[in-house]
Amino acid sequence: MEDVVSLLYAVLMVLTGVASVGGNLLLLLALLLNKELWTDTTGLTLSISLSDLALALSTVPFGVYNSLARPAGYRSDGALCQGSGFIFLLLQTSSIHSLMWTTIDKFAEICFGLNYHNIWTRKRCRTVLVLVWSFSVIIAALPLLGFGSYSYSETRFLCCTGFTSHDQNFVLLWLLAGITTPIVAMCFLYGYIIYVARKQARRGTFMCNELHCYHVPANQYLKSSVVMVTTSVCLVVCWIPYIAVCLYETFSGSDSRVISCSLSTWLVITNAALNPWIICLTQT
Repeated sequence: MEDVVSLLYAVLMVLTGVASVGGNLLLLLALLLNKELWTDTTGLTLSISLSDLALALSTVPFGVYNSLARPAGYRSDGALCQGSGFIFLLLQTSSIHSLMWTTIDKFAEICFGLNYHNIWTRKRCRTVLVLVWSFSVIIAALPLLGFGSYSYSETRFLCCTGFTSHDQNFVLLWLLAGITTPIVAMCFLYGYIIYVARKQARRGTFMCNELHCYHVPANQYLKSSVVMVTTSVCLVVCWIPYIAVCLYETFSGSDSRVISCSLSTWLVITNAALNPWIICLTQT
């Protein structure tokens, strides 16, 4: 059974890695070749895309090799494992926090349209990027400083955060501040945006501001709502199994089954392959 799971994990990781690298390279290429797509918040899009691209290039090959070769005597305290765990956690955190701020940007654009350009300036976007990456580096460095740990997981085939009873405080901190809070915030903001969109659709297809009135097709509101719901579902589906498995292992003191750990880890990395499409849909 474990051999079947290992092979399935390797195949899924290869497919996800190819999709993630291809999707993020296409997004970066589109931004590079079309300067008219650049806005004051393009830095957030680049942050997500580069994080996901680096995650696919740095993590997927290790996962595929470890699942197929099953290396014996993998040293958890070695520089390779510690560095791999640090990069894995860093890129996960930076990606989801950058995605959260793009959602906040979209929320401000829709709900505060007249003041949007005063709210989101290039300087504030740069400040957000500095805060996102500073937080990500700090949270990923804590296990290297003794608060938490990185170790090789034989059920995930990767070096990652140690989900043991000794690491409870760090695991709770990371899952709450690094993962759960952004997901809840994004789902709440998407829900409110859908509420506003439906409200505007019921009012009619003409919108007016202080200067003039303009036509807005009703199906545009429906399209936005479908995109927001799909994005929220993808986030929940990709992250909830991983969070549940991590909490179970941390507080039960026992390892989960290989199929649960490996597939929940694959789902998290799949999120990096979906992000380019989410970005394209939410930015149109």
